[in-house]
Amino acid sequence: MARFATGVTVVTVRDDRDDIGSTVSAFASVSADPPLVMVGVTAQSYLCEVIDAQGRFAVSVLGEGQRAVAGRFAAEGRPSARLLLAGEAHRRGEHTGALVLESAIAALECSVEQRVAAGDHAVYIAAVETLPAVGAKSPADARPLVRYGGRYRSLG
Repeated sequence: MARFATGVTVVTVRDDRDDIGSTVSAFASVSADPPLVMVGVTAQSYLCEVIDAQGRFAVSVLGEGQRAVAGRFAAEGRPSARLLLAGEAHRRGEHTGALVLESAIAALECSVEQRVAAGDHAVYIAAVETLPAVGAKSPADARPLVRYGGRYRSLG
C-alpha cells in the first residue's frame, strides 16, 4: 500500500480530560449525499477509545508546508494535541469542540454513524456536520501534503 498516494490529515477529539490527536492517512470521502467520510484508526489506540466515547471528531487536511505537524502527531508517546499545536494557529470546532488547525487546507467536523472492525483498525463512517473555514488560499491554489512510499511528499 506504500505505492498508493494518499492525503495526510490530523484527526482530533476533545474528551473530558484533554485533547487527543493523531496523523491519519486512511481518510476518504464515502458519499456526497449525504456527506459521509471514513477514517481508519488503529483499534488499540487511545484515539480510537476516545472517538468511541465521544462519537465525534475533527479532521484537518494538511498542506505541503505542514510536514512538521504531521510528524508531531505521528510520534510515539506524543503529548496533548494542544501542546503539539503550540505555535500553530488553531481553534475549537463549534460542533465537536475538537481542535481545528487554522492553516489546514480544509477541515471537517464529523459525527460517527458507524464503526466497523477491520483487522487491526477501526473504520469510522462519519457524517460531515460542518466545514470550518480554514486556510488562506482558495481550493484551486491549495497544495496538499501526501504520503507515498512511506514518506511525506508534495505534489509536482
